[in-house]
Amino acid sequence: MEKHRIIMADLVIGEPLPWDVFDATGQLLLVKGHVLAHERQIEALSDRGLFIDAQAHNRKRPPTAQISEPPSTLRMINLVNRRLESLLVNLPNETQAEEKLLETAAVLERAAIAEPDIALASILLNQQSGIYPVRHSIDTAIVSLLVARTMRKTEDEVRLITAAALTMNVAMLRLQEKLQHTGTPLSPEESQLIHEHPQESVRQLQQAGIAQPDWLSWVLHHHENEDGSGYPFGKSAADIPEGAKIISLADRYCARISARHYRKSLLPHAALRDILLTDKKNVDPTLAATFIRELGIYPTGTFVRLQNGEIGVVTGRGPSTTTPKVHVLIGPRGAPLAQAFKRDTGKQLYAIRDVLSEEQAALRFTMLQLWGAAAAL
Repeated sequence: MEKHRIIMADLVIGEPLPWDVFDATGQLLLVKGHVLAHERQIEALSDRGLFIDAQAHNRKRPPTAQISEPPSTLRMINLVNRRLESLLVNLPNETQAEEKLLETAAVLERAAIAEPDIALASILLNQQSGIYPVRHSIDTAIVSLLVARTMRKTEDEVRLITAAALTMNVAMLRLQEKLQHTGTPLSPEESQLIHEHPQESVRQLQQAGIAQPDWLSWVLHHHENEDGSGYPFGKSAADIPEGAKIISLADRYCARISARHYRKSLLPHAALRDILLTDKKNVDPTLAATFIRELGIYPTGTFVRLQNGEIGVVTGRGPSTTTPKVHVLIGPRGAPLAQAFKRDTGKQLYAIRDVLSEEQAALRFTMLQLWGAAAAL
């Protein structure tokens, strides 16, 4: 049998398998027609390597009469979260690390491209998923890959930018998790680790067999600034690779909107303003404009109050950066609504008046209620 490798993204929960699936040694793992019931099955299988008959791969997936559980972008993102944590924590001992990390990046891409609004909303509304360092890398990767696609980067470039964002902080996972839960000042050793983590992350990736020069370069340069004030080399402007600039800008934004034990998160529009005004000397203005066009002034997942007093959630991009799609959950008099209603924020009555924190909005809902089955957990 001539084998063809498949990835996690080829397996769909609730849909019968169109081929027999084997491990790397040729042992049969799953028979054609088997229905995967849970994402943990996919996660466990991926560790063994997934292969099918190459001839079977060339045949189209047969139509199914009914899919019991449609694919969920949110579920796939959480699957990537668990998979990435395992890979990064065990990186020194991982075999075929580059292949596994690229496969994980491919699954995240598939999820984000299929439902970009859900992927962006998960950054704000799914912060309880996984440990902070891994979740932050995934959030950064989601923004990076969507911006890279908007810039018409090639498929290979998008994949490598995603992989670089997922692995940019591999050298400081434990320190990031510690800092997430404490507000104590950094020790000299911790400050040095932060300053040196781009080089150390590259070193660890190389030791694990990562040989893609762009991937490594973007990890190495993701803390350089446009004005030369960054680290580790103090490079500026055109000397900084564009892929690193994309990751850097996404990293700054996602860090500001993430809640920490020792400080509150910034509201999304305030985080964007902070980057574009406070950090304007540090970022490429052309890239910043692309970033705003992709996220909007009110990024998906933002809590808002409308001019008529209703409170809701930004659920997608609209005709302009200032008129996103909004679904309201609380009426103008403060009473919860029986269901979410879509509002046209281009109309004066429904224009956005305020951006609210999660505590101020005081909404009780699930992402499933607003985005349907593609946001099921």
